[in-house]
Amino acid sequence: MPNLRTIKFTLNSVPVTAEIKLYHNLVELLQQFNLFGARESCGQGLCGCCTAIVDGEAVSSCLYLAAFVDGKDVKTIEHLDSDGKLSAVQEAFVEAGAVQCGFCTPGFILMTEQLLDAHPNPSDSDIREYLSGNLCRCGSYPEIAAAVKIAARKRRNVAPVTIKA
Repeated sequence: MPNLRTIKFTLNSVPVTAEIKLYHNLVELLQQFNLFGARESCGQGLCGCCTAIVDGEAVSSCLYLAAFVDGKDVKTIEHLDSDGKLSAVQEAFVEAGAVQCGFCTPGFILMTEQLLDAHPNPSDSDIREYLSGNLCRCGSYPEIAAAVKIAARKRRNVAPVTIKA
């Protein structure tokens, strides 16, 4: 059929092949692999719930055509799974109570991982700016900012911080 295409790419460090419809977005492609961490919410690339990492860059997978990942490296929140152990960032989000309903959490965690890769000791301004493309409908922004700081300390193996309620 002319509206189908076979693509090959790396998904969470595993080479994969998929048959896609040309109009499918990356969220729909990820669902073919039973990966549901990236969720389509706004459908306009404004909320960050569908964040995925393509060749090291965060993308809004609701807007990113699946065909564009042909030959690329794609990482989702599921790539952080390491024998059932949470990453430092995931631990920090739980500790800070930054998970609330959890709908936006995967996008925030992926962006926090990228932020801390680029800025291991981010300022409050860095955190606000870097995470500005992600929306939390529960209003957990103070807890999310605290989680980023906790994660930064965990990654640097610094003593834990006390979270003020």
